[in-house]
Amino acid sequence: MGSYIIISDDHENALKIQSMAENFPSLVFSGYAYNYADGLSLVLEHQPKLVFLEINPKLKTSKLSLSLINEFYRYLKTVPKVIVTAKSKNLAYEAIKHGVFDYLEAPYDSNDFRKAILKFEKSLVFAVANVNSVRHSNLKDNLTICIKSYGDYKFIYALDILYLQADSNSTDIYLNSGEMITAFKTLKHFEKALPPQFYRIHNSFIVNKDYISRIHTGNSVCFLKNSKTKLPFSKSYKTNIDQIIASISSSDYLEI
Repeated sequence: MGSYIIISDDHENALKIQSMAENFPSLVFSGYAYNYADGLSLVLEHQPKLVFLEINPKLKTSKLSLSLINEFYRYLKTVPKVIVTAKSKNLAYEAIKHGVFDYLEAPYDSNDFRKAILKFEKSLVFAVANVNSVRHSNLKDNLTICIKSYGDYKFIYALDILYLQADSNSTDIYLNSGEMITAFKTLKHFEKALPPQFYRIHNSFIVNKDYISRIHTGNSVCFLKNSKTKLPFSKSYKTNIDQIIASISSSDYLEI
């Protein structure tokens, strides 16, 4: 279940969001705030999984803006996914730089809303993964990666990365917490920089072998632990797949 909060000074739009959200049993309403200060207090109190944040407010006195997201990172250990709501797409680029989960333009389209929530629900699948089952013997491989964008520094551990997916000239990084972070570097850049447990298996994917639970060579897919995610691998990277299998079977291994 994912609790959510709406932060907006437009009561009509907020009611529209709440009405659409009622169609998704996974969403549980936790509260509504009209301004910056009350919104921050509400988020810190309830620590929801999802926040709908208006960044194009009707009243300047509400002080609603993307800067509220910075406060989440300042005070919360686990930062909620943020779906930005606005009356135009003018602030979309700024929102991307703040790492928002999605962007909805008013008046809200039901299909766009559905896509955003389905993507959110998919992220929850990763969040329930039991990462404690993953054992790391070589601590020096726990590289700290800084994703830097316009003065915003996001720090992640390499060992928390499930996989990386190419997206044109950027790379989407999927973490064991369920979070997805976009880095404006190519997949080839990460292929050279990441520790040895990361393998390129496709033109679009690099996987952390420590999270692989199954490899099906007939269907050319890898399955990830405690999730429904399947990553394809291509024939051109079959050697890397063989290396992954050899590495996994090198110690404490029983084949039946």
